[in-house]
Amino acid sequence: MLNNDAMAQLKGLKQKIEAEKEYAEATVKGTQNRYGFAVVGDGREIFIPPDEMLKVLPGDQVRICIRPATQKGKGGKKSQDGRTVADIERLINSTLDRFVGTIVVKGKAVFVEPDLHDLKRWLFIPPHARNGAKPGDKVDCALMRHPFKDGKPSAKVLSVFGSPGTPGLENRYCAARAGLTWAWSDKEAATWIKFAQERDPLSDPERVDLSHLNFVSIDAARTQDIDDALYAEVTSEGWVLYVAVADPTAYLDGMEGLDETLTSRATSTYFHGDVLPMLPEAIGRDFCALSEGEVRPSLVCKINVSDAGQVGSYEFIQAKIQSKAKLTYAAVDRYVTGHNDQLIAWSNPLEALVQAYRALRSHRESHELVMEDRTEYRWQLNDERQIGTIETAEKLASQHLVEECMIAANRSAAHFLAMSEATGPFVVHPGFRKDRASETQEFLKRYLPDLTDTTTHTVAGYQQIFAALNAPHTLPLRGMVNRLLTRAVFSTSPAEHMGMALNAYTNFTSPLRKYVDFLTHRQIKRVLSKKPGDTVTDLQLQSTASAIARGRGATQAAERWLTGNYLDRCKSSGETRYTGEIAHVTSAGFTVRLAGLGLEGQVDLRKDPEKFSFDKWTASLTSSTRKLQLGQTVEVDYQSTPDAGSGTAPQFELAPGCALKPAKE
Repeated sequence: MLNNDAMAQLKGLKQKIEAEKEYAEATVKGTQNRYGFAVVGDGREIFIPPDEMLKVLPGDQVRICIRPATQKGKGGKKSQDGRTVADIERLINSTLDRFVGTIVVKGKAVFVEPDLHDLKRWLFIPPHARNGAKPGDKVDCALMRHPFKDGKPSAKVLSVFGSPGTPGLENRYCAARAGLTWAWSDKEAATWIKFAQERDPLSDPERVDLSHLNFVSIDAARTQDIDDALYAEVTSEGWVLYVAVADPTAYLDGMEGLDETLTSRATSTYFHGDVLPMLPEAIGRDFCALSEGEVRPSLVCKINVSDAGQVGSYEFIQAKIQSKAKLTYAAVDRYVTGHNDQLIAWSNPLEALVQAYRALRSHRESHELVMEDRTEYRWQLNDERQIGTIETAEKLASQHLVEECMIAANRSAAHFLAMSEATGPFVVHPGFRKDRASETQEFLKRYLPDLTDTTTHTVAGYQQIFAALNAPHTLPLRGMVNRLLTRAVFSTSPAEHMGMALNAYTNFTSPLRKYVDFLTHRQIKRVLSKKPGDTVTDLQLQSTASAIARGRGATQAAERWLTGNYLDRCKSSGETRYTGEIAHVTSAGFTVRLAGLGLEGQVDLRKDPEKFSFDKWTASLTSSTRKLQLGQTVEVDYQSTPDAGSGTAPQFELAPGCALKPAKE
């Protein structure tokens, strides 16, 4: 029996040990293995051993006790590898709610294997929560029971996408994994429609009536949500170009929860064979779309275009217009190229549009930057909604016509907002990456020495460099420079769009399909009305960009999945050898784009018996016997598409004897 002094000493020792303990709040970070890490506020990543990871899920907010490796933790265990360890004390919040995965069976028990890169554990599904799911099915699930108490999590199946081979599985699964809402519910759509029905923008006496002008739309034959219509007149100094754009803000502004919903959707997302519309389809079709013969509200950009193709003065008009005809790209292209006179009835308005387009295009090619057209590849899906055939399609002159008119309107909108000191939104392309400024200078020194002193962060300097890059060279300089460039971003402040060689740019012409364009309309109207209104915030644009990225990631993953399915079918028929072009080079290997198909895959040279060295200055990979160069034609053999549902790229190998160096004489 301990005396009072011993008891006091023991108590003091316990208090000292407790005082030496460090507690913190942290976020759980999962790994491909059974262990994980607790990320604390100061950036430290504290090791979570496997037995503690059983209690938590990736993304959980937890309270931890941080103990040194020499200190015993729960169960009297010490860290075996000398690292600081996190003991999970309390669960604060769990962010994992919904996820997708695959049904697996072990014995009589049914589990879901979550499709999460940082969670490699099966979750039990009780009999009452299986929703008819079968082994191998792809499913949408929700967490039912968190593992914190006993390490035994469970989930329920919300919906079943189907087993591999189910038509449309790829698109629906990839959309759900990205957190995209597949369709508008009837209830939600009805709320939006009711709100729109209570608006009557056409009766607004301040809305200018332009319905007498011969506006026409030019779009794909199947397009219903027509965002824009065009009209042009010849003047003594050039042309007056009218770009009429659908006006959904006239029907939807003021609606509760509007911006929250549109920020989360951000854009209409286009899968092969499926579209996830940003707005309920009825809003576009029945209220806003500039459909043939319908008088509809519109925000019109009236632009003066000079004989030389310069975009001059402009005016934004809240108007009502009537599209007189829905013309197709194919029909207008035949007219533009002089191969068909079926549109002779529209020859006068079309001729003015064609003239204005040619002048605008010519001026941009001479004074700004026009990106080179890439060959487009169109997939024709079969009855199983898999790739049936792939056709090449060059960009039509009619598509260029519409593009030039849209660019003229977009740059006018950006100038209008900038001069009005509005908070955007603007589309900014900084050009060269600031974090690779020294590499950019080295690139110029090596390949464009006459431009070494060129200022890379100005429009004029950027134009100079790219003009030089387009000149013939033994190396693919235009492709090589891409790794030094940034992506375009959204901004509340105007700045240069280097990729187009413009001082300011925005998106204005697709408000039925893009939230940024919707915001642009709202800001233009606010300036026109001279009334205070909501400003655009950086957070709003960041959230929109994130949502767009999620959609882009989902469509790319679905495309890779369908690509893998197509190549697997070809492989089963004995077709594995392809000719392609090296589209991207890294130290690990390269991306190959298959000739005549446009499909892309990866060649991982780390698996090759030969050792390759990567030269970033020539975008090449070299071994003792072979050399591979960006833009080079190669032969490859298709291997497989591992874990296609995860969006993994198809895997190829170099064909034997491909890319051999010339024999030394």
